[in-house]
Order: sequence, then C-alpha cells, then structure tokens
Amino acid sequence: MLRIAALVVPAALTVALSLPVAAHHGWSEYDSSKELKLTGTIAESGYEHPHGHIKLVTPGKTWVAVLAPPSRMTARGLPPADLKTGSTVTVVGYQNRNKPEEMRAERIIVGSKTVELR
Repeated sequence: MLRIAALVVPAALTVALSLPVAAHHGWSEYDSSKELKLTGTIAESGYEHPHGHIKLVTPGKTWVAVLAPPSRMTARGLPPADLKTGSTVTVVGYQNRNKPEEMRAERIIVGSKTVELR
C-alpha cells in the first residue's frame, strides 16, 4: 500500500500543479509581425484575472482587446475607472492568428495618458 502511495501522490501533484499553466494561453497565438493601432469606443470592459479586456468598437469592426493583469494595470496607472463604457481610447497591439476579432494590447492611450501593458 505504501508503495502505491509513493507512486500515486507524486503523479497527482504533478497533474495538479500543471493545470494552471495549461489553462493560461501563450502569446504565440498573436501575430507580432503586424502591429495594429486602433481607436474606438469602449463598449464593455473587464478588470479581472488573468487579464483584463475591453470590447472596442471601431469603424467597421468590434474588437476584443486582451489587456494586462489587473495588478500590472494598477501599478502602471490604469485604474478600472479609466476603462469606462463610452470612453474613446487607442489600443496598440497584435491580432490573434485564429480569432480575427481579438487582439493583444501592448499599450493603451486614454485621454493624454499612454500606459504600457507588457
């Protein structure tokens, strides 16, 4: 019985510890060879883990911009109040290779403030 436990416990720990890593996406799914600079109106925003987001309405298309984690946004001077619905912002980043309506934001310009997100 002790021998089985010695095999099962390490295997269970390995699986449990790898789940959060598997759940997080990698940035390779974004095309960093083509920078986008989009200006639009925030239709929706989320300030949650693992990454915040905004739904950005631009002429001809609505985008989902994946932002930084809330702790990084706060530390760099982008509080939730800056991502109000109806605000006009500019987002610079990269388009998702498989989801043409999604982008990863590198920086966001809110009013006269530019915040680096990565």
